[in-house]
Amino acid sequence: MPVSNLPDEQIFEFSEKVLQFGTGILLRGLPDYFIDKANRNGIFNGRIVVVKSTDAGSITDFDKQDGLYTVYTKGIENGKEINEQVICSAISRVLSATNDWNAVLEVAQSPYLQVVISNTTEVGIKLVKEDISKHPPVSYPGKLLAVLYKRYQAFNGSADSGLVIIPTELITDNGKKLESIILELAHLNKLEPTFMDWLERHNRFCNSLVDRIVPGKPDKALSDVMEAKCGYTDSLSITAEPYSLWAIEGDDHIKSVLSFYEVDESVVITPDIELFRELKLRLLNGTHTLSCAWAILQGFATVKEAMSDEAFINFITPLMFNEILPAIPYKIDENIAVDFAGKVLDRFRNPYIRHEWLSISVQYTTKIKMRVIPLLLNYYKLYNTAPECMALGFAAFIRFMRIKLTNDGYYTGVINGREYKVTDNFAEYFATTWANEETPTALCHILTNTELWDTDLTALPGFKEAVIERFNSFK
Repeated sequence: MPVSNLPDEQIFEFSEKVLQFGTGILLRGLPDYFIDKANRNGIFNGRIVVVKSTDAGSITDFDKQDGLYTVYTKGIENGKEINEQVICSAISRVLSATNDWNAVLEVAQSPYLQVVISNTTEVGIKLVKEDISKHPPVSYPGKLLAVLYKRYQAFNGSADSGLVIIPTELITDNGKKLESIILELAHLNKLEPTFMDWLERHNRFCNSLVDRIVPGKPDKALSDVMEAKCGYTDSLSITAEPYSLWAIEGDDHIKSVLSFYEVDESVVITPDIELFRELKLRLLNGTHTLSCAWAILQGFATVKEAMSDEAFINFITPLMFNEILPAIPYKIDENIAVDFAGKVLDRFRNPYIRHEWLSISVQYTTKIKMRVIPLLLNYYKLYNTAPECMALGFAAFIRFMRIKLTNDGYYTGVINGREYKVTDNFAEYFATTWANEETPTALCHILTNTELWDTDLTALPGFKEAVIERFNSFK
């Protein structure tokens, strides 16, 4: 697997056009990867200043490697095996918010800056009522507002000094939510009306959706092989699957600023990204969620293991194509949906990604509510009958949540003689229900719990009976 696309020396002379909050592997494996690819093709010609927002970890490795790192892309795409190794040169430098805040504010005053990208986890986009003159502010919105205010001051509120801001945190309408927090925080800091006008008129907050599995550092075996072949050690190397999507909500102006989108069809700028959100949420996340407990009940530790089993394939295929796909509560061209479903199966089959089912089960109840219940209700609107695979997946979920509180404060269950820990905000409810009720009563309580599902699932004709029948088949 030779190293491809070594960076040209001229790339290191490009202006710093992007300010990025976050050093995480998803950012390095998706947005930064595409910006690097665009730079190599002479399209965007801009590099990234990264801000490390938290005190955890250090930036030493970035300094030692001049921001360079290797991306190993390995997996299955359209039935073919993909192996790619690229040295990413998109990052010019990494600054610590704690130690280098003045340098961050200097970047805010750069005439070359055009774009802000972030991934501070879903918890990062929240309102913290704080003084943004702190060095630095505590929250990400506080830091971003301080950057925008410094930029406004530096350019006297000129129209062309506004920025395109793209949060990639995995929450719905992430751009709109971030903008509303920034505006409220600006009011709380009593910033002048002319700044508020500049903020709203000349800065664009774009909703976006990112989708790529980036597990992180390659395992030791791969690292040892590649270091021996290539003759260098990389403390920042990451692995990624071939599939990727970065959907950004925007118009022609956004396209003109984010010219890197031209380099790859996986970067999509469109006025409405709801189609991509629904496809990902239902066909990828929904399938994962409905398959998870059943796979664990069958003894599979990873998605890859399950995808090697004929019985699992015979469950997941009709689940996706016969039940989830037609029930997506959004008008989607069938060819697009079928193509996306095929790509999802390719991703599940990836032999190089170790995706553990227990990791997928984290906050299982909320995932069922958000990802599955809308599909189930829409399926009933269409067919008014119990979907067999969804009923099996739901029954397996309830069996998985047959848990108890241990003396050391963990919620645990036992399947096939193996104990497992459950991380779920509703774990106490399930443990209490199973401790106090016989199985038939417990099942009915769970299915009728409108706090969990926002609806009484026993009101769906035949669903309770289908779930109970399948639940009783489990050990």
